[in-house]
Amino acid sequence: MLEWMTDPEITRFFRFDASNVSLRTCEEYIENAANAENAAHFAIVDENDEYLGTISLKDIDRERGCAEYAISTRMKAHGSGAAMQATKLLLGYAFNTLGLDRVYLNVLADNGRANAFYRKAGFRFVKTEPDAVEIRGEMKALNWYEIRMDL
Repeated sequence: MLEWMTDPEITRFFRFDASNVSLRTCEEYIENAANAENAAHFAIVDENDEYLGTISLKDIDRERGCAEYAISTRMKAHGSGAAMQATKLLLGYAFNTLGLDRVYLNVLADNGRANAFYRKAGFRFVKTEPDAVEIRGEMKALNWYEIRMDL
């Protein structure tokens, strides 16, 4: 996890400053993730059980039947199909195990690789929210996507 959290190619699209990330920061994230009440976090691993990234459902709202999707992988996983396979498994978990109706996400509009991945994974573009977040002093647009159980 520390590897991808300190990789400038990956963190350039993060909304938080990853320059201070340490091994302890990663350990705290894992400890907090294990105790999260309204979230489900999973490690993505390869056939040799090597860690490739993390995939999550956050802000799980059973009353409204929805949750937010999040994923981050190390460069080694890019292009391997691992993120797509993990996404399909996570969506199956969201819809079939948790009984959710909708999973949504937002991503920086200028993150072309991620936007293309979400569309390929079956997420439907909903809207662009201009000037939605400030990152390193610059206002950035967010694209919102969703996928519904019935799609």
